[in-house]
Amino acid sequence: MYILSAKLTFYISHSESLKDKRKVRRSLIDKTTHKFNLSIAELDTWDVHKTLTIGIAIVTGDFSHGRDVIDEIIRFMEDNADGELTEIEKAFH
Repeated sequence: MYILSAKLTFYISHSESLKDKRKVRRSLIDKTTHKFNLSIAELDTWDVHKTLTIGIAIVTGDFSHGRDVIDEIIRFMEDNADGELTEIEKAFH
């Protein structure tokens, strides 16, 4: 069994408040969970209105397939985020 995770940081230039950030977060999480079977949550930067940090994780029996899925999720989130993906940290266990 393999656990693959990633921490993604987005810069939301147009966000003027935490309310604006919540709209971006909610939209991105809803779109991603609708398309993929994964665990997802906001991390670290709860009180910074221009920075959104999202953690994602999957469990798989096939490491290679899991790595491909994590990469596909990251591409999807980058394409569907209302902000710029500025940092990616991957972890494989």
